[in-house]
Amino acid sequence: MRRIKVGVLGATGSVGQRFVDLLRDHPWFEIAEVYASERSAGKPYREAAKWFLDRAIPESVAELEVKNVNAASKNADVEIMFSALPGDVARGVEKECASAGYAVTSNVSVHRMEEDVPLVIPEVNADHLRLIEVQRRRRGWDGFIVTNPNCSTIMMTMTLKPLMEFGIEEVHVATMQAVSGAGYAGVPSMAIIDNIIPFISREEEKMETETLKILGTPEGERIKDAEFRVTASCHRVPVLDGHTEAIWVRFSKDISAEDVKAAFRNFKSPLNTPFAPKTPLILREEQDRPQPRFDRDAERGMAVSVGRVRESGSREVKYIALGHNTVRGAAGAAILNAEILVKEKYI
Repeated sequence: MRRIKVGVLGATGSVGQRFVDLLRDHPWFEIAEVYASERSAGKPYREAAKWFLDRAIPESVAELEVKNVNAASKNADVEIMFSALPGDVARGVEKECASAGYAVTSNVSVHRMEEDVPLVIPEVNADHLRLIEVQRRRRGWDGFIVTNPNCSTIMMTMTLKPLMEFGIEEVHVATMQAVSGAGYAGVPSMAIIDNIIPFISREEEKMETETLKILGTPEGERIKDAEFRVTASCHRVPVLDGHTEAIWVRFSKDISAEDVKAAFRNFKSPLNTPFAPKTPLILREEQDRPQPRFDRDAERGMAVSVGRVRESGSREVKYIALGHNTVRGAAGAAILNAEILVKEKYI
């Protein structure tokens, strides 16, 4: 297979750095361009990026000249743009890139809920990619935008997909989210040590709306939302990486914890690409699992772990879910989306 040249928008930030790191040995994709703000433009990537990951900057990228993100749509020698931009910048830049003919696979929230933009978790709703043709036709674009969901939404929705057959009526979730989810600057250490912050801007709204679109049904040129209610309460906790979620699901009929465990065990992935986890959901049988320190890197950070499955009444089950927020919940999710776009010949 030919190597596809790609660019990273917002390459110096925390998710941008994760893109650069995860793509270093990718057999399909080769980073040819890196983009950041005007402040970083013109510098070699190694100077512009305040690298925070454990592994060194890939040698193939270290000397690339950082280009101004506002010029990303002009004459870039790439086919795919991976976007980790701040929302206010992404709104315009991603549209400019799509209209110029690039495939934009975005980790950013600004376009997720637009009617003709696919919001995709490939193991869950790859069929929603059909919106690409609607988007191109409506907007007159040669390229397109595909988005992955919010990090916490991904973890929860992966677990809800195999439970849809039982008739979900209502979902409640309380999250315990890692500090790396707050971006490069994160949360000041004195604010998070010995502390829990019970508010993350717009996080609850994202979980409550994105989930219903992802689990919805294609209907003509739009997605009809799933017909149940999600209520979320989101919290920042002193964990480096890995979002943990306590989830309560109420069903339309009687159900047991064993029914739910069996559904988790039987959830298989049809995907066969470099970033696709062989086991997207891993059921942890130990009483005190999953835990971020032990489980966030499962399947190279691309699997979601579930455990502590318990009944909470005849029609309600509660459990814990956990996933790596900057891999499965961000850069890795966008890379997996790009792989599916290649497999399905959108690229």
